[in-house]
Amino acid sequence: MVVDAPSLTSLARAGGCAAKYSAARLETLLAGFAPAETTDLLVGLDPADDAAVYRLDEERAIVFTVDFFPPVVDDPRDFGAIAATNALNDVYAMGGTPLLALSVTAFPEELPTDVLGEVLAGADEVVRAAGAILAGGHTIRDAEPKYGLAVVGTVHPNGIWPKSGARAGDALFLTKPLGTGLVLQAQRDGVAPQGALEGAVSAMRTLNRDAADTVRPFAPNAVTDVTGFGLLGHAHELAERSGVAVRLVAADLPALPGALELAEAGVRTGGDRRNREFAESQADVSCSPALEALAYDPQTAGGLLISLPAEKAAVLTASFADRGLFLRRIGRVEEGSGVALA
Repeated sequence: MVVDAPSLTSLARAGGCAAKYSAARLETLLAGFAPAETTDLLVGLDPADDAAVYRLDEERAIVFTVDFFPPVVDDPRDFGAIAATNALNDVYAMGGTPLLALSVTAFPEELPTDVLGEVLAGADEVVRAAGAILAGGHTIRDAEPKYGLAVVGTVHPNGIWPKSGARAGDALFLTKPLGTGLVLQAQRDGVAPQGALEGAVSAMRTLNRDAADTVRPFAPNAVTDVTGFGLLGHAHELAERSGVAVRLVAADLPALPGALELAEAGVRTGGDRRNREFAESQADVSCSPALEALAYDPQTAGGLLISLPAEKAAVLTASFADRGLFLRRIGRVEEGSGVALA
């Protein structure tokens, strides 16, 4: 008798970056950690960023990050590719180039080994596309499957993109549409419209490599990737650490196919609630509930949020268009504090 293996998502309580620890609780957890006493740790926990950066010499620094999560989709190759993309994108968000990756794997023994093989194959495909090497890793048994990467990259010490560098007068851009959490939740609930999942998977499998390469000559003031804390959560981090106010234009927020309609229908994720707990007290929101939900929606392998001088905006937009890359101007940076969405 043949027994069908359970689907990957049926084994997960939450999928992708929606499974991230609450940002508010994370801030409390990390508050007691003293900064390392070395001038070569250029980016660490004071304040935390998308990855750590350690200077080797005047010309070289290493970027190091780790990211893993439970399945967002049932196709194991897509799951591996999305998890790898999400981890690699942290290196791009710091201005770096991925060099080496190690798998972080937790997997139930009752699932067929060929399923795990497909997860690893999907990850390897994306790591190779990033110009890096998947060189090993570590695997444990776990009732809930999880996969991701520890990634080492390189960056020039003067070419780091912190999320703390935004300046008044900057324009804000986003390099991917929003709504992966909404679409994935709808898929789990069996209410996703036709084609919505395929659009979300395509976006989540897209590395931020080309977007980072295109923006690099413009020397952006601040960059972060929009993932589990949602656009408003990550915009709040950028505003707070830069000592500025972020003003987002609700009507300009880009959405994946079906995402806004699902938000209007009341679809929400658990990550939506946690993101509101983190950023709501600092966010002045005046827009429709659906657009607000889109802005709080936890993203998996989301795009880059870019802050750069407004006078560079037109040329940046043209450069992305010339390369056939997605880019949307979504707001501005001003003197003050907090985040507004209107």
